[in-house]
Amino acid sequence: MGLFSFLFGKKSNQIQEYLKKDAVILDVRTQREYNIEHIEGAILVPISELKTRIEEIKKLNKPVIAHCKSGIRSAQAKQILNANGIDAINGGGISAMKKALQ
Repeated sequence: MGLFSFLFGKKSNQIQEYLKKDAVILDVRTQREYNIEHIEGAILVPISELKTRIEEIKKLNKPVIAHCKSGIRSAQAKQILNANGIDAINGGGISAMKKALQ
């Protein structure tokens, strides 16, 4: 197994496990980025709004897979969500998420 497969195959498996738990996909990019390209069914909550929309996400009562363009903002989102008692993982960038959803 190559390093790429080890690193990203594990993330893909984790994403699949969360999807089996009926997780929601949370897109933490900007509205502009979302308009250009997005995953169907993903909920847009820009990282800049995340802290003020925690209760909205809690009301979903589902685990969360956060994603962004590269994985940096979604890593921040995961930390914020986890700190607020929400079961969340970092799905990484949109390309990785799309690949994991195939």
